[in-house]
Amino acid sequence: MGERKGKLVIVSGPSGSGKTTLVARLKQLEPQRLWVSVSATTRPPRPGEKNGQSYWFVSPQEFQQMIRQGELLEWAEVYPGIFYGTPRRPVEEHLAQGKWVLLEIDVQGAQQVLKRFPQAVTIFVRPRTWEQLQQRLRRRGTEDPQALQKRLQVAQREWNQAHLYKHQVINDKIEDAVQEMLRILNSSEA
Repeated sequence: MGERKGKLVIVSGPSGSGKTTLVARLKQLEPQRLWVSVSATTRPPRPGEKNGQSYWFVSPQEFQQMIRQGELLEWAEVYPGIFYGTPRRPVEEHLAQGKWVLLEIDVQGAQQVLKRFPQAVTIFVRPRTWEQLQQRLRRRGTEDPQALQKRLQVAQREWNQAHLYKHQVINDKIEDAVQEMLRILNSSEA
């Protein structure tokens, strides 16, 4: 048995698709093989989020410095004034260790990463219908009506780009979706 090569995995999906829940469950099931990248963001933390675990919460000035210094594998302004990005060094280190390196990133970021890592496994997570996604976002109650409308617009744009991903996982039942993601990761042609 030769040295195991790392595998870069991109998981995307619109807000409310359940991708964060699925990624957390995958991490529980495969703690030795899977490393989940922690993104940097300029948005404020939500209740219960921890710096360095949920995201690296940085100021807009710190984020711009990371861009200038080439410290990000990808980055995007997802909402006006709100930036997200993937720190490069930890991704490269974990790939070198033979890990499955999972990036939970938006569609814009995925396109940037695929330019550098065209062999990455791409998975798009979504509910079965657009209507289900809208219901999930409305039930969350985390935004005012104007912010919710903007989030729905971004979600629609991302939903329309699902075809760019090699794999699509329908998240109707968490455990079924997690098992489908594991099957994809374990397949040799993923």
